[in-house]
Amino acid sequence: MQNSAKLAGWRWLWVLACLWLTACDSGESVSDSGFSRSEGDASQNPIQVTATVGMVADLVRQVGGEQVQVTQICGPGVDPHLYKATRDDVQTMMNADMIFYCGLMLEGKMTDTLIKMARQKPVVAVTEILEPSILLEPEDFSGHYDPHVWMDVSAWSQCVQIVCDSLCELAPKSAEYFRQNASAYQQTLAELHAYGQQSIASIPETSRILVTSHDAFNYFGRAYGIEVVGVQGISTESEAGLQRINDLVDLLVQRNVQSVFVESSVPRKNIDALVEGARSKGHQVQVGEKELFSDAMGQQGSYEGTYLGMLDHNITLVTRGLGGTAPAGGFRGSLSP
Repeated sequence: MQNSAKLAGWRWLWVLACLWLTACDSGESVSDSGFSRSEGDASQNPIQVTATVGMVADLVRQVGGEQVQVTQICGPGVDPHLYKATRDDVQTMMNADMIFYCGLMLEGKMTDTLIKMARQKPVVAVTEILEPSILLEPEDFSGHYDPHVWMDVSAWSQCVQIVCDSLCELAPKSAEYFRQNASAYQQTLAELHAYGQQSIASIPETSRILVTSHDAFNYFGRAYGIEVVGVQGISTESEAGLQRINDLVDLLVQRNVQSVFVESSVPRKNIDALVEGARSKGHQVQVGEKELFSDAMGQQGSYEGTYLGMLDHNITLVTRGLGGTAPAGGFRGSLSP
């Protein structure tokens, strides 16, 4: 694909950067522009961060620890592809010291709001640190990169660094604290990634096919060696046509697929259509006993409401659903029964 097409998905990130530089060059002081903060007692005056989606919010919580207070815009079950910022969301962003978002067009309908916020304060896309060689560029996504990078734990772990660097720049007196948290968290993520590789490898080779509601699991498939098929495209704005449903029903029958999976932030109607279609051809397919987490994590306050728990849940559920070997409690025995 031509370089211009490859850069299309990044163009609006450059707009953010240009707006930021314009604000700096306008004669405003750094403090007046919201690019630094006074550093008193962090326990009494934590850094206020707004994050768009749970996966990003959790990165900031893990690195920032007690010195950062994170407000998350898109909660459990919310589809970020379709979400539009409300008046309250805008006010929350205005009150923040810094804003973090995924990027790669995941939060497409919030783009205008993020651009406006970048005139006043640091607005950071955590995926901007990733080399293009890491990113997937599906043929049916109009020359843009697939934003679902968090499905590959090893790739998402790299995003910890930009969170750490950004917090260190904003609050340099706390830099060592942030760096220690980041290092410890990356070690944990490396262990989770190894668990994913080992677990998925235990699935019989002929059964390593993951059928889900939409194409959110391509990075998961590449990282853990499993074929991934989504009913809808990369963005949930796309609709699955009847021909697509029929083709997937034929695939289920021909490959003797035993389980398909519903996602927590995507309606299950298309998956139900697959099950019914397969049944009409004499093939029984079961729906995974629990929903997979794709664009949103589990309930806040739960283990599955953390990034670690989200991926642990997905890895363990897929492994067990497709005939592999994984403990019911998952990576560290913390999954909900």
